[in-house]
Amino acid sequence: MKEFKAESKRLMELMINSIYTNKEIFLREIISNASDAIDKLHYRSLTDKKIKIDKDDFAITIKIDKDKRTLTISDNGIGMTKEELETNLGTIAKSGSLDFKEQNKKKENIDIIGQFGVGFYSAFMVADKVEVVSKAFGSDEAYIWSSSGIEGYTIKSTTKENYGTDIILTIKDDEEDNRYLDEEEIKTLIKKYSDYITYPIKMEVTSDKEKKLETINSLVPLWRRNKNEITEEEYNTFYSDKFFDYEKPLAYIHTKAEGTMEYNSLIYIPSHASFDYYTKEYEKGLQLYSNGVLIMEKCADLLPDYFSFVKGVVDSSDLSLNISREILQQNRVLKTIASNIEKHIKNELLNMQSEKREDYIKFWNEFGLQIKAGIYNSYGIDKEKLQDLLLFYSSKQDKLVTLKEYIENNKDEKIIYYACGTSTDQIKTLPQVEALISKDKDLLLCTNYLDEFVFKIMNKYEDKEFKNVCSDNVEVDTEEEKEELKKLNDNSKDLLELMKKELDVKEVKFTSRLKNHPVCLSTSGEISVEMEKVMNAMPNSEGINASKILEINYQHPICKKLQDLYKKDKDELKKYTKILYAQARLIEGLPIDNPTEITNLVCDILVK
Repeated sequence: MKEFKAESKRLMELMINSIYTNKEIFLREIISNASDAIDKLHYRSLTDKKIKIDKDDFAITIKIDKDKRTLTISDNGIGMTKEELETNLGTIAKSGSLDFKEQNKKKENIDIIGQFGVGFYSAFMVADKVEVVSKAFGSDEAYIWSSSGIEGYTIKSTTKENYGTDIILTIKDDEEDNRYLDEEEIKTLIKKYSDYITYPIKMEVTSDKEKKLETINSLVPLWRRNKNEITEEEYNTFYSDKFFDYEKPLAYIHTKAEGTMEYNSLIYIPSHASFDYYTKEYEKGLQLYSNGVLIMEKCADLLPDYFSFVKGVVDSSDLSLNISREILQQNRVLKTIASNIEKHIKNELLNMQSEKREDYIKFWNEFGLQIKAGIYNSYGIDKEKLQDLLLFYSSKQDKLVTLKEYIENNKDEKIIYYACGTSTDQIKTLPQVEALISKDKDLLLCTNYLDEFVFKIMNKYEDKEFKNVCSDNVEVDTEEEKEELKKLNDNSKDLLELMKKELDVKEVKFTSRLKNHPVCLSTSGEISVEMEKVMNAMPNSEGINASKILEINYQHPICKKLQDLYKKDKDELKKYTKILYAQARLIEGLPIDNPTEITNLVCDILVK
């Protein structure tokens, strides 16, 4: 028996126990190596006219023998000589595939999956013994390489009828690894990891008590086919089968990039959120393939969080993979692919927005919150990317509109007005909103808790400032009206100060912003009433309070009543003050701290 080198022993032990996090990928690795071997022979047949081999004859064959507990993976590729067995398998991390590619790096159309020479040894995670029977193409001699692990290996002469390689795994006798002797389990693993290997993977299966070969893999993936040859039904069927969705997607994006970087991608925008989408358990990511071999089930690096709802696959031969093929190097290629995919998704959504508005509204209702979160969570860094995807309800147009559409329909406005609440109907009843609508102002009616936070982060859109109509600095009066109101407040300074002392507010003042309502609450500063409610509903809230202002309609009869009470009965004035403030809080959906006191005060006034 020959021993592995000391370094190889340590690497094998590390690899088996640490590098691979999922045992089942051993089959992917061995099938990929078999594909490489066929690639090499196919390439030779293209460059050497003396070699006559039909590509359709190439295949990878898998057999299970439950009695012997063996799983055999065979290929009719180029095979290995005794020296190559010694070099490629006797020294871990020595890759014949990588050598082959280096020797032919100036030639085109060389597509080699395995390049690092370690994947083969993943077989020892599930096998007590590994045997490699190989006969090099053009040779009359065959050899068997055999090893039971880190102790070492042997190489002996043997007989083999045809060129190629058989890898025979004696599966460990334990409950966990018994699954690798089950036909259905092996078929599932082939479909999962190696479905798009370009050569047929044939498996010996039992049917009516007879053994027959059945091709398991799909060979040519949909994303590598010409778009003009694929029907919409095929795209939708692929989506349904691949991602287990009972509804067809809203859109698909099929891309083939060529030139300095090559990759294929097939991206889908679902029509609805998955049941776990808004939970911590949800994992974003696209399926990542390298030359048709599944590398990662969900590559999170290919999608930004705000597009985490997207499903799809990416297949590239340009990605730098580490020895386990499970952990991607953070390289320029991956980042470039991710950036390109992000642009494709955004462009598709914008196209849907303009060409298929009903579909876009359906998308928005499902995933709009994620777009808003993308702006807010990035502290506005990504607002340029996402702001044109936003939709809000327009009070004047009575429908959802983009920010660009709002501006186009309100060209004379220098401000984008908005108001927040629980529903559009409820928002329309707010005193401040009713007054502005009566003046033919268009307002964005925001019903999502995140809306105002997004506006605060964005600050402006196309140089137009966002302004909450419930803030104290909304001005729509003429200069004459402003002057008249200022005079009234100055003359009522003592009255308003007395009222302020009865309340927990920053200010009490008369206002001209109301139409029919007697009072309203406005806020000063960055925190609005709606923001206060949202933040105080969060766990471990420290009790956020907006800086509130009680505004009283100077054209309402209540104004005259308050002035009279100030002159005649200040105690009665205090009662009115508390009732008016309670009214304003109720309108805003805020709780009343002392409901019993307020109801008693109302009754006192009613009976007089």
